[in-house]
Amino acid sequence: MKEELPGASSALTMGILSIALTLFCCGPFGAIFSFIGFAKAKAAKKLYEENPDRYTSVDNANTGKMLSIIGLVLACLFLLGILLFLAPILAFIGMAGYESTQYQY
Repeated sequence: MKEELPGASSALTMGILSIALTLFCCGPFGAIFSFIGFAKAKAAKKLYEENPDRYTSVDNANTGKMLSIIGLVLACLFLLGILLFLAPILAFIGMAGYESTQYQY
């Protein structure tokens, strides 16, 4: 009788959490779950390749890996969006401070 692949369901869970947390809650911090999910999927896949006749649900590990990659890409895009949004604001604040110190007599 085959047993379920250890770590496959947790890789899937971490992949789902990485996407959900990136989009709805924590932004770039969802990347943490992406790295965890990717590592768990890699370990599960390695275990499956050592003895493929013993385990089932390798699809969960593959899906978890793909979702983790998607979550990581979304987190990077979210971080890039934040930086592109904040850069003009910070530049404006910096220039305002620079101009106010130029004309002191």
